[in-house]
Amino acid sequence: MTPLQTLNPLSPDQNLTPETFDATQFLGLAPFLRMSIAGDECTALAQELITRAQQNPDDAVLWMNLSTVMLCLQRTELGLTIQNQALAMQQVYTLKAAHPPAKLRLLMLMVPGTLSANVPLDCLLENSDIELIYYYITPEAPFDAPIPEHDVLMIGISATTENLFLLQQLASVTRQWPVPVINAPQHIPNSERHIASRVLQNQPGLTIAQAYPVTLATLSAVVAGQITLNDALPDSDFPVILRPAGSHGGHGLERVTSQAELASYLTRVQVEEYFLSKFIDYSNEDGQFRKYRISLIDGVPYACHMAISSHWMVHYVNAFMYEDPKKREEEAAFLTGFSEFAARHRDALKAIFDITQLDYLGIDCSETPEGTLLVFEIDPAMVIHAMDLEVMFPHKQIHMNKVKTACRDLLLSRAFAHANASADVLKGQELV
Repeated sequence: MTPLQTLNPLSPDQNLTPETFDATQFLGLAPFLRMSIAGDECTALAQELITRAQQNPDDAVLWMNLSTVMLCLQRTELGLTIQNQALAMQQVYTLKAAHPPAKLRLLMLMVPGTLSANVPLDCLLENSDIELIYYYITPEAPFDAPIPEHDVLMIGISATTENLFLLQQLASVTRQWPVPVINAPQHIPNSERHIASRVLQNQPGLTIAQAYPVTLATLSAVVAGQITLNDALPDSDFPVILRPAGSHGGHGLERVTSQAELASYLTRVQVEEYFLSKFIDYSNEDGQFRKYRISLIDGVPYACHMAISSHWMVHYVNAFMYEDPKKREEEAAFLTGFSEFAARHRDALKAIFDITQLDYLGIDCSETPEGTLLVFEIDPAMVIHAMDLEVMFPHKQIHMNKVKTACRDLLLSRAFAHANASADVLKGQELV
């Protein structure tokens, strides 16, 4: 039985036109994310792709497109099953340049997994002259398929505990890679949450709460009064931030303010290992929390968005940024005045670049009451896009175009420098 035969019918979506999508082409994430941002849930498109996949069960591209839709619909288990079906047939998927001929061919090494498993670079390079080639690998079969022709290689794999062994393998493989490598695999683990919280400690102008590993047994002992929280996390007291080890996307991430709340948390979120960190109150005088998303591209910071929320865990989509024009006005002011923000935090941003050595990186951050850069997370796989409706966010396009241009320039400059260096070598050989 195929995954499609186990699928429950989907409810019809509003005014979608699946016929406008060429399902014979690999679509990546960008078109589905654009639909979601515009308020369409992709269910009508999912129905169309299901029908086509049932008619063409050997079409790996159809399966992969359908997998992405299902993951966007948060039907994670089914999406991953369909993804495995596609990858069993084909490991390489190509997103053609929107403006051919392609100026550059970027090979991206990816891993099977959810939408957060890989760098969604296509969301930033929509309508560009860059061809993206996705090559899906696993530790068991890293390079089973032939490696396509390409000009630059990017390691598109996020830093998770599950990926560390694969990244170690790739580090030795890519040291002698014949073209430039963006985000070298040996540097990517520095962006893993608990590793980043350690390596970025004590940097000038930078604050980050260190994440300490702690077991269920230890936390249960705190609940039972056998030990204190200070025994589990030195120099600490409630409130603290607690999350399951290996979790992503805020799953299981909570602020715990008392021993009773810790007991309640452990009844709801039971795993063997957690990460525990101090809670840093970064609210402003108005009681609101402000979170900034920044792209660090070749060491240069660019503003992507700002979200304002009354809740300490800020997500752009649930911070009422779409509903509140005052918040959007403040975001516009932040984007316009970002050069001042970047200058204020120059040392902290430079430290992040120097320590991680990552060419392309996303940063979620804020500012402490003392004025330091408060870093929540660094991750090359953060979703960065320019898809917000211009009628609602007229201030964004000019700033996001800077990010898109910087990303494209990074790729082209590396390819150009490599081509020139190769030409010089050939010229030298001819002279000899």
